[in-house]
Amino acid sequence: MTRAVPDKGTNGLQWEAGAISCAEWTGVKLRDVLADAGLDLASPGPDAKHAQFEGAEAYGASIPLSKVLDSQGDVLLAFGMNGAALPADHGFPLRVIVPGNVAARSVKWLKKITVSDEESTTQWQRRDYKCFGPNVAKPDWSKAPSIQEMPVTSAITRIQRPEAGGKVNVEGYAYSGGGREIVRVDVSIDHGKTWAQAELMDDAGRGSKSWWWKRWRFVIPDEGDKGGEVLVKATDESYNTQPEDYHGIWNQRGNLSCAWHGVHVGPGERAKKEVEAK
Repeated sequence: MTRAVPDKGTNGLQWEAGAISCAEWTGVKLRDVLADAGLDLASPGPDAKHAQFEGAEAYGASIPLSKVLDSQGDVLLAFGMNGAALPADHGFPLRVIVPGNVAARSVKWLKKITVSDEESTTQWQRRDYKCFGPNVAKPDWSKAPSIQEMPVTSAITRIQRPEAGGKVNVEGYAYSGGGREIVRVDVSIDHGKTWAQAELMDDAGRGSKSWWWKRWRFVIPDEGDKGGEVLVKATDESYNTQPEDYHGIWNQRGNLSCAWHGVHVGPGERAKKEVEAK
């Protein structure tokens, strides 16, 4: 997410908690394509450090070549999505999928791939997706690395009481970059004083890494149905967990905002709640 805090704005769109999706992609591994094109995967050479991608309308980005060459990196040239041909809005006829990384690296409408000794020179690589400290108002863009993997995050997407007098059901998603699996989701109904663990779903199996989100659900106990804010935070397999608020991670662009997510619900409320950021 990109997020401002009440007393500080950001130079960027406020995506909040809903700018995410999870899809099944069909394609070929980029490492295999590069091998067929003559690249020595075992010894690509000292100048082969980055894979640059150029899409339509001059959009471009890059990732470290090591991510491409990793047999478990799963970087794809995708031509299918969810069992069908790749839709135009999602990059038809061909796009890059870089699982575990920010979506800005998964270039759509792919036109060209270059193995280079430097990152892509586009603004989307060199400026837009970088992160600085909360005190930095005028960043020197050359002093920070481009964002690649995402931090651990989670969100509440639905709060519902199925029937009058029934228990309150809370649902949402959790995700961590780099293929790190979500191992725990904690929910609080008393402003973070105490926590309980949500039930994790989508556990049918995993491939080389955990590239997808983890859905979760939680039932608020009867004695806890007093209204107020429902909070959620997630922890991944490396025991990275979300910070409490955005103040300590604020940055000029609002990137990598991953603090606890909260949604207010009234006592005995029956209506479905849409996602709203804390």
